[in-house]
Amino acid sequence: MTTQTNTWAEHALEALADAGYRRGGARTAVVEALAEHDCAVTALDLDDELRRRRPPVGRASVYRALEQLEQLGLVQRIEVCRGTAGFERVDPTGHHHHHAICRDCGRMVPFEDPKLERALEQVAGTMSFDVTEHDVVLRGLCDRCAD
Repeated sequence: MTTQTNTWAEHALEALADAGYRRGGARTAVVEALAEHDCAVTALDLDDELRRRRPPVGRASVYRALEQLEQLGLVQRIEVCRGTAGFERVDPTGHHHHHAICRDCGRMVPFEDPKLERALEQVAGTMSFDVTEHDVVLRGLCDRCAD
């Protein structure tokens, strides 16, 4: 694991412990697996990945851990397509990216755009609303599905 992902995993495990969850087992396996992904991963893909590990992690444990991580603000849920959600770790520094998602195959392409971030900050400044987070999802057809 890189330093950034290792930091997220440590942060997540500490937050889980602070919330009263025991360390070890399935939750730790889910945190470690999420830490290895640079972008969102679906629960089913994560489940497939964790079933191949020894010891394997059960599907119910994967979903339960993802729900707990989401409730603690450690991951965010991203609607991929047709009722399928992806889960992406939330960087404790606030650094993030956005997604372009293919409406046919569900492929996710992460992107960052400093001009977009500045425009969103400007919009937030004009509102009588304390914007604490945002996400941008562009939907369309990827280059593979458009052909």
